[in-house]
Amino acid sequence: MSTLQPVVLGELPSLSKLYVNAAATAARRRVLGAAGGERQLPAVSHEVRNVHADVGNLTAYQHLVGESASDTLPAGYVHALAFPVSMSVMNRDDFPLPLLGMIHLKNKVEQRVPIEFSESLNILSWAENLSGHRAGTQVDIAAEVRSNATGELLWRGISTYLAKGSFLPGIDKPGASNGAVGTGDFSPPDPTALWQLGLDTGRSYATVSGDFNPIHLSVLSAKALGLRGSIAHGMYLASRALADVGAVKADSFAWDVAFEAPVFLPARVALDITTVQSESGGWQRSDYVAWNPRSGRRHFTGTVSALA
Repeated sequence: MSTLQPVVLGELPSLSKLYVNAAATAARRRVLGAAGGERQLPAVSHEVRNVHADVGNLTAYQHLVGESASDTLPAGYVHALAFPVSMSVMNRDDFPLPLLGMIHLKNKVEQRVPIEFSESLNILSWAENLSGHRAGTQVDIAAEVRSNATGELLWRGISTYLAKGSFLPGIDKPGASNGAVGTGDFSPPDPTALWQLGLDTGRSYATVSGDFNPIHLSVLSAKALGLRGSIAHGMYLASRALADVGAVKADSFAWDVAFEAPVFLPARVALDITTVQSESGGWQRSDYVAWNPRSGRRHFTGTVSALA
């Protein structure tokens, strides 16, 4: 990261404008018959300084995902705050992969300290680890959230995305195990929760997160991008599972999630949470898995664990 050229943005980018630009870029590339000329990641980082959470938006987010009302920002909300900066990196002309149609494979988050809603934040993002995948090319998008006052690192996240069908020259196509989420035998346990997700789930999360990706908004807009119907946002599902883990979370924790199968809306989702205690009897880790209770197909798995 030390070799990246910093680009300071004047304000948080508009996600709706980024999606419109991504659609225009995709159309231009189809006309030109090329996937773009770049074969490496842009050597830049994007940063927005002095960002504040909106208390009304925070309250709506907490209500939607089931987080308790609090003056501290949930880790999933921090991801939503940082997401426009990450999207602006992926929306650059010199970014080698098409933004529209990206598949969210996994997330790794470190919540270092609780973040008060009133705190002024600096958000930094960049792309790294461009690599082959059996189904295309994958990339990690890193984001950091720091205190504007002290520069202390408060939150860090790595989101891994797959550009399905995009095979870049010079990027080796690996074996089937690379980058794939585990898909071994799965026997659904007794669920600890059942979620009922309506057709409007994607639109509701888009309202609080700003992520108006067409694949989440309606059947028609999702079909226009090749899906049979609209799907729930991966980060909505992960954030709701994190909320279900609940008060056992420590002030500092690691939060991992791996997405396996999309949740087509409307849907019922079964969730099981298993909590592991430390030798002293305190909370150490919570593992969770979500699946379709009708078919038994697993949707995602994850872990929330205390940071040393």
